[in-house]
Amino acid sequence: MAFCAKCGAQLAEGVTFCGGCGAPVGAAPGATPPAAASSEMASNVAGLLTYILGFITGIIFLVIEPFKNDKFVRFHAFQSIFFNVAIVAFWIIYTILSTILGIVSFGVLGIVMALVGLLISLLILVYWIFLMYKAYNYEQYMIPYIGQLAAKQAGL
Repeated sequence: MAFCAKCGAQLAEGVTFCGGCGAPVGAAPGATPPAAASSEMASNVAGLLTYILGFITGIIFLVIEPFKNDKFVRFHAFQSIFFNVAIVAFWIIYTILSTILGIVSFGVLGIVMALVGLLISLLILVYWIFLMYKAYNYEQYMIPYIGQLAAKQAGL
């Protein structure tokens, strides 16, 4: 039985990435994985791309052949889908609340909520870029609660 060079977790036969830390199997700690000899896209690039268009690219990478069996890519695809669904649900609730508060306060709280909404949008953008950065570095960063659901769906 093999063990991960980075974290020491036990590895199943035939896996390409460690289920514990997401490091490529056979790589020394801190080493960059070698470029693929074929024209196939590396798992870290595919993991990054799952976040680019949100749930659209998440679904695409769940169904295209070389990546639908890669647990690293599947994890990031599911996390991207769940993250974007949570964002959409948040914005629906936030918009309804902002509208109601704006009407009740004759527009004053509506303006405040719009400014807060811009700040929240900026924070979501920064977090989204952070998730892509983590995926590109072969890390399985888990968003609280959403990451656990994604790991369960990916079979980790």
